[in-house]
Amino acid sequence: MTTASSILAPLQEAAAPSAPPAIDWATVELPEAWADRLRFSRPSDLRRLWRSLSGRERQPVALPEGLPGAERIPAYVLQEFHNLPNGNYSRRFSRGYAKGFDRSMLGTLRQGRPRIARALAGAERALDLGSGAGHLAMALREVGIPEVWGLEPSPYLLQQAAQAAPQVRWEQGTGEDSGLPSNYFDAVGVCFVFHEVPPRYLRRILAELSRITRPGARLAILEPSPEQWTRGFLSLARRYGWRGPYFRALARHVHEPFLDAWHKQDFGALLAEYGFRLLEDDIGCPFRFFRAERLAGA
Repeated sequence: MTTASSILAPLQEAAAPSAPPAIDWATVELPEAWADRLRFSRPSDLRRLWRSLSGRERQPVALPEGLPGAERIPAYVLQEFHNLPNGNYSRRFSRGYAKGFDRSMLGTLRQGRPRIARALAGAERALDLGSGAGHLAMALREVGIPEVWGLEPSPYLLQQAAQAAPQVRWEQGTGEDSGLPSNYFDAVGVCFVFHEVPPRYLRRILAELSRITRPGARLAILEPSPEQWTRGFLSLARRYGWRGPYFRALARHVHEPFLDAWHKQDFGALLAEYGFRLLEDDIGCPFRFFRAERLAGA
């Protein structure tokens, strides 16, 4: 059985990285994916688009030739999450998703992200893990955190984030293989990431978070709530009004291959196993909010 102690790397003293990111994500040329070449005037392309968006047809993500950083993208993320044609690996649908996701969540993330940022306010060095188009990283900057990093596997999302927030340091990677300096961050924000990770990789991510954070570092995490996953429509309507059934229908429609496994995990126990103490676990609809801190000597 793999244990936390067998995974955790020894902590090293934090040292400010001197080298700039290997790729300037704001300006690098990104190739077109097949999804960028769809033409809505062609009936065959419209049928393909509809089958993807409706969830009737899924295929593995195809990375275009010459994509910068392709070697850093693990296989488990190369799926058409949320029924997006080619997932978040095209210019067109990555741009559309960055705006459409907030709309599909009925604007609730405009409260969710600032909640994460407020929980981490006062930090010196914060990481937005799985940053997408960079909205949380920008919220971290807005609460006055002077040094903010964003980590994201998709070059297409990284480019949007880097263009929108040049004051953030953008790096390509995943939580389990971040390539970030040890013992460096005193705050980490995570927004809608862990439920998209296979359970064995979640353990590796927590081990990596223990490596890159300082003792006393704070974690603030926002994930989908189990309420809309486990409760029935009537129960949700009684408790949350019309939004409850809406979020249940949304959760059941979009492609989230690891969501059920996420909800079945005891996340507080996992945090403790990797040296974090759970301070808050607030379950509502559509969010579940966690707040934790890294213990000294872990």
